[in-house]
Amino acid sequence: MTRSEFDDIRAFLADEATSAGDLLRVAGTLIDDLEHAHTREAVLRTAYLRLLTAARASAAAELAGMADPLSFVRDELGRQGQLPESGEEAVSVLEDVRTAAALRACLESGGAVPQSPSGPRLRRCVGARRSLRR
Repeated sequence: MTRSEFDDIRAFLADEATSAGDLLRVAGTLIDDLEHAHTREAVLRTAYLRLLTAARASAAAELAGMADPLSFVRDELGRQGQLPESGEEAVSVLEDVRTAAALRACLESGGAVPQSPSGPRLRRCVGARRSLRR
């Protein structure tokens, strides 16, 4: 839920003209949203745990001298549909990693985020919006 949606809900709840039925409907919607967020979090945690386990297994396999220690990571990335399939895609992934590392270093040092040479790229975050019924 976006910040403006929270603000809309607060205003709706503060309005004295809001009936008890309207409040129950909003409460039901919020509970549904919470359940959906909880499910999404569980799925993401599971994917993260699988990737972490594969990374640890690969590190252990390298220490043990196995012939292909990255096989664990490759298998898990393949299961999740995240394994680069072409050289061009691999180059794109490496560029994304370099950019993310530069941004993280900049944010951790408290500096300004660098902009692209052609100027800032503006992206608009678009999500599902709901309006509160009256």
